[in-house]
Amino acid sequence: MTNSTEDHSDPASDAEPTAEPGLNRVIPPSGSHHDPELHDRLDRIERLLDPENLMRAAERDIVEPAWKRITQGEPRWSVTLAVIVAIALQYALPATLTPRPRWLLPALELGVLIALFIANPGRIDRLSRSIRSATIVLIVLASVANASSAARLVWTIINGRDGQDATALLGTAAAIWITNVIVFSLWYWELDRGGPAARAHGVHDRPDFMFAQMLSPEVSGTDWEPTYTDYLYLSFTNATAFSPTDTMPFVTWAKLTMMLQSSVSLVTLVVVISRAVGLLN
Repeated sequence: MTNSTEDHSDPASDAEPTAEPGLNRVIPPSGSHHDPELHDRLDRIERLLDPENLMRAAERDIVEPAWKRITQGEPRWSVTLAVIVAIALQYALPATLTPRPRWLLPALELGVLIALFIANPGRIDRLSRSIRSATIVLIVLASVANASSAARLVWTIINGRDGQDATALLGTAAAIWITNVIVFSLWYWELDRGGPAARAHGVHDRPDFMFAQMLSPEVSGTDWEPTYTDYLYLSFTNATAFSPTDTMPFVTWAKLTMMLQSSVSLVTLVVVISRAVGLLN
């Protein structure tokens, strides 16, 4: 008589959990009891593996902010408009306050500006030594012209040769002061992290200026990066408050340049306003 052992166990009860094709949800073996805790865990895993949630997590935790990565570069129109305003203000100054011939420096600035626009008319994203050298030459010309006008204005006031018209004096000083704000904003814009083209290519990841948006990426978002308008605001606040406001200089050149701008602005305002008050009285 043959003894045989017959297995009466249910094959489905020993089966391993299977995964349904195309889904991240794990299907428990048939015949198993419903476990609410296990069901909640599986739902949580499914939500975590959802492609949309994964993309959001990547944008939040992995993707660097725009000012650290390669971007398409900023448009040229804002800085071009600022330079045109500076050239117009320089040309509108009295002939006694401008280098002679008075048309020379504005004409040179305009010529360099046109050349830069032709070389890179769209977004500023082209890494070129010649283009950056031409940009620096343009800023130097504007700086020399405005520094000369500011020095001549202070000299005429000290020597009593500014006339007796307080309104004309204030108008001339305002033109020089506004041009001074534009000129220093161009320096900040061009020197910070190698210039706009280098910033667009993410060449340097250590900022020379720490903007408030860099300290709060959760508020500003990952798409924020400084453009010329931010440097213009930096220059304006430094010229009016005589100190940093919401943007901190991190390197020596930035600190010295801001100190120079504050000094020039302070001297110009003190001398001109005191003389204008004297004329009005």
